Amino acid sequence: MAENLKGQVCRVACIANADQLEVICREQGVVCGELGISKNNLCDYEVEYLCDYKRKVITDGKTQTVQELYLVKWKGFPESSNTWEPRKNLKCVDLLNQFWEDLNVEMRRQNKRSAPRRLDPATVSQLIQRAKLRQTLKQWEVHLNSLGAHKGHIYVRNLVDLEGPPKNFTYINDYKVGDGIMLNEVSVGCECTDCLGNPVEGCCAGASQHKFAYNELGQVRIRPGLPIYECNKRCRCGLDCLNRVVQKGIRYSLCIFRTDNGRGWGVRTMERIRKNTFVMEYVGEIITTEEAERRGQIYDKEGATYLFDLDYVDDEYTVDAAYYGNISHFVNHSCDPNLQVYNVFIDNLDERLPRIAFFATRGIKAGEELTFDYKMKIDPVDAESTKMDSNFSLTGLPGSPKKRMRMECKCGVATCRKYLF
Repeated sequence: MAENLKGQVCRVACIANADQLEVICREQGVVCGELGISKNNLCDYEVEYLCDYKRKVITDGKTQTVQELYLVKWKGFPESSNTWEPRKNLKCVDLLNQFWEDLNVEMRRQNKRSAPRRLDPATVSQLIQRAKLRQTLKQWEVHLNSLGAHKGHIYVRNLVDLEGPPKNFTYINDYKVGDGIMLNEVSVGCECTDCLGNPVEGCCAGASQHKFAYNELGQVRIRPGLPIYECNKRCRCGLDCLNRVVQKGIRYSLCIFRTDNGRGWGVRTMERIRKNTFVMEYVGEIITTEEAERRGQIYDKEGATYLFDLDYVDDEYTVDAAYYGNISHFVNHSCDPNLQVYNVFIDNLDERLPRIAFFATRGIKAGEELTFDYKMKIDPVDAESTKMDSNFSLTGLPGSPKKRMRMECKCGVATCRKYLF
């Protein structure tokens, strides 16, 4: 409900969204506090995106000047209200830079050195679609960061094609437990006040006859194949305990980006990551092996790779990140990865249900893509550690390797095996 300048109350059908309501209010001269429309800004105009560009020659006597004009889509107004505006009237530097970035990409695609005086309709259509895609991806980015489980920021970028956020995918920060599966919370915790410097009976790791996993910087110091036992909610130590790493979640700013070599989405880090540092968990829906086999046959036909067997001791459960998952859903395979898998136990000590954590195998530079090996072998010499082989995505691919559909690897490293499976 809003009030116009004459004090009259107007009502609009509730099926209208906020943008539609804003258009109606501005067209009718209506002030609405909920939409942020006041008497002071009722006639203000904000550029939503730039649609088109042209150069116009202006002759004044013997003098000729070239004027740059942009077709503007105004925020809160329909496309029928778009207007051509001279460059001097536009203060939206970021939108201008984005427009020219998109236009230059399109010119290169068309093998043109520079933009013509007037853009053809196909180019204009491409620019508008990309502007709308950027808005959609920005909304998705805001949604991902609103979930509040990341210390760093998650960015979303697509400079390659017009693919938007994945459909039928729900972003989650913790495991979704499937039907018929019970997670039994831990009933005891450690009595330490300084878990690293003075662990009581070996702290949580010692209680399970394993080594303390981290150093004073939170870097993993045990070899791949050995489990990590972190302090839990029953422990005497506080949240700043050095044995609480994975449970604190993602600490780095990461970017979901569209790859340019046919690998779909990928993930890169926006800041430097030190060797042996925790990066992210592989989160998804926990399902039984039987259900994974059923789903796997479907995913195999689609060429999908989202099943991760929890086979630390027994092959009873699988994590499926196809429809429910976190940023790890978008991490690609590499035959020379920079992430290593560790099994982690925190509030659930059932060895059939470890949490899957990725740690950096080496120092990773800002801007570098994050990858792990979908057929990772932890330590084929040590029988204990081979229990942790990720066996990623192989569930549901029945028969011998000869019968499985071969999936081409596109990681591009010198040691590439050429095929994922």
